[in-house]
Parts: sequence; structure tokens; C-alpha cells
Amino acid sequence: MTATIPVIDLAPALNGDHPARVRVAREIDAACTEVGFFTIRGHGIPVEVIERLRDRASQFFNLPLQEKLLAQPEDPSVPRGYRAIGFEALSHGNTIDTPPDLKEYYHFGRPSWPDQPYYTSEQGQRFFVPNRWPDRPADFADAANDYYQRVERLAEQLMELTALALGLDEQFFADKIDRHITAMRINFYPEQKTAPEPGQLRAGEHTDYGLLTILNGENKPGGLQVQVRDGEWIPVETAPDTFVVNIGDLLMRWTNDRWVSNVHRVVNPPASAASLSQRISMGFFHHPNYDALIESVAPSGEARYPPVLSGEYRDEKYRVTRN
Repeated sequence: MTATIPVIDLAPALNGDHPARVRVAREIDAACTEVGFFTIRGHGIPVEVIERLRDRASQFFNLPLQEKLLAQPEDPSVPRGYRAIGFEALSHGNTIDTPPDLKEYYHFGRPSWPDQPYYTSEQGQRFFVPNRWPDRPADFADAANDYYQRVERLAEQLMELTALALGLDEQFFADKIDRHITAMRINFYPEQKTAPEPGQLRAGEHTDYGLLTILNGENKPGGLQVQVRDGEWIPVETAPDTFVVNIGDLLMRWTNDRWVSNVHRVVNPPASAASLSQRISMGFFHHPNYDALIESVAPSGEARYPPVLSGEYRDEKYRVTRN
């Protein structure tokens, strides 16, 4: 039987009593055990907030390349601002050698943080980096910051449900994500006016690095696919008012493989549609505090992974995927 991506309504958990939260947590546990992906509705984020950021991103990515390049960071190692096609090959993070991904993206993080050593120390400055914004469109930063802060709250709520799903105290993750290092990416997949190189995709096969990815995409040719347990690749569809959530490597390690961080990719559009199909996806890559120690919470059995610090794991993954 072909696997499907479950759809979970969060409204009973966000608005209901404890038994309702437990019921939704059980749905999340089932989805994360089987496929590592699920779609959420009833999340409480107005569709206008999502559409506003998508519109401003579309305006930016359709500017002339030379203007977009002005929004690049001066230091290529700084994960902020614009990146053109050719900068990244995500499959390298899974030791698969492919040509660079056929995408552009805009990388940003939280808009501000306290004047405290955790954030401002030499180590903290590696993760808390001022955002870089283009001149056009003028309100791109406002739209992005509004979206980021709303999805940040949604991520906190999902991590409470995650704890319930794993049989832990609902606040188990609270002190491990209260100073998180989450970055967002707006990915732009332009028209493909020339044929891709052999093995080249819009985004190569990869797993995500952190806890949860909360993604809003578009149902257009050349979209997201996930590889399920039997090896089949299945499409992941989204609607304008829903998000796709998937498990990242650190949460899989935390659960000792009870939950699966599944391989996924973004495929090329059919040749007949390639020159017409632009696509935008907006991903919130929820990552714990950089000093959080990730170690198994499995109640019994041998841990399958050695403990690792959240920030060190992210740094290594960034290092191997950049060209």
C-alpha cells in the first residue's frame, strides 16, 4: 500500500483540554514513527501572514541578478542574506556527490536578541547574526520578521506536543529551545530554461539537521518528495493555509530512532513545464539552543548515537553542504 502524508488538525490541542492534547500528540507520534512527515491545519497563523511573505519573496527573487547579489553577505560563511544558484548541494550532507542544487534562497534568523553573554559572546555571535535585507521590496523585512515570530510560537507548541507524544513532561524541551538558533530560508526554484546536469535537482536528497522543519510550499510542477520506508518516493502536497512538518536529525537522535528523519528532495519540473514553473517554499528550521546536549531519551535499550551539542552538529552539516 502506498504511504501517505497524514493531515493533523492542531486546533483541538491548541484550544482544548489535556485529553485533547494527548490525542493530537498520539497522532503526531504515529506520523513521526511511520513517515517522519505530517501536514498541519488549525495552527492559528493567518493565511494573510503567509501570503504577504510569499508575495514579497516573489518580488525579490524576480529582481535582476545583480541587484539580488547586493544582498549577499560579505563573508560567504555567514548564513544570512541572498544565495544564488551554485552555492549549495544539500545531498553532500548525506555523502551523495551531485552537482549544485538548482535553487536560490534567502537566509535569515530572529530579528533581535537580549544583550547577554549567551548571545553576544564569541561563541554566541556564530549563531546570532544580524539579518541582511535588500532595498526592495521595502517591507520584505517586516513581512519576514512577522512570519518568523508567529512560526516560532507554533514551534514551541509543537515541541510541547512532541514531549507528550514521547511520554515526557510537556515542558521537557522548554529549557533546551528557549534560546534556540533557528534560521529560516525562503527557497526560490526558478524556471529551468536549460536541461539540468545528470543527477542535478532543485534540492538534492537530504535530511534536515535540527528538531522540526515547518514548511509552507506550493503545489506546482517540480515539488517536494519524501522517501518512505519501502524506498518509494511520494509527493508532499501543501495548501496555502497549511504547513508540512518533518522531523530533523537531532530529534531522531533524541528519540533513539523511534522517530525517523526521512530523506527528501525537490525534483525538477517536467521538461514541458520547466520554462514556466517558478516555485517558492518557506522553511522554518527549528534548532535547539547551541549548547543543548542531544542524547537519547529512550526509556530502555542502548543509545544508538553518542551525545552531541546542537551547535556543533549544525556547523558540521553547514560545512559539508556548501560549495
